[in-house]
Amino acid sequence: MIDAASPIKVDKPELIRGKRILAVEDGPTLTHGEMKIGAAIVAARKYGASEIVDPREYTVGKLTQTFEIYPNIGHLLPAMGYSDEQIKDLEKTIDNTPCDTVIIGTPIDLARILKINKPFARVTYDLQEIGFPTLNEVLTDFVAKNVK
Repeated sequence: MIDAASPIKVDKPELIRGKRILAVEDGPTLTHGEMKIGAAIVAARKYGASEIVDPREYTVGKLTQTFEIYPNIGHLLPAMGYSDEQIKDLEKTIDNTPCDTVIIGTPIDLARILKINKPFARVTYDLQEIGFPTLNEVLTDFVAKNVK
């Protein structure tokens, strides 16, 4: 067992404090993974957002259907798929949602594939090993025992 944490980093934390934010999270993590919190929410709390805006009444197209299929997602906006239709639905939903800042907590940099017409901050995270054994030690031992 490897003890670890995933500390977050935000590229523009000044866009969060005291702001009404829209939290965009990894879609499959929220739907199939049934998680109620992601990196964007962690960043919103850590950097003092005044409010997390609920996007449900502002969704369009496939995103509206996603909330119907997965009603327990809550007040996070899932980034679902990357077809042209899904990208346009996500763009329109972000445009429709009244917020000061969009926090992107997805593994992919959505700003590379979407036109976001609001200030946005991107959250990233890394693996931080705590104590021993480390991942490198476990993998080195595994390879030594199993690869010939």
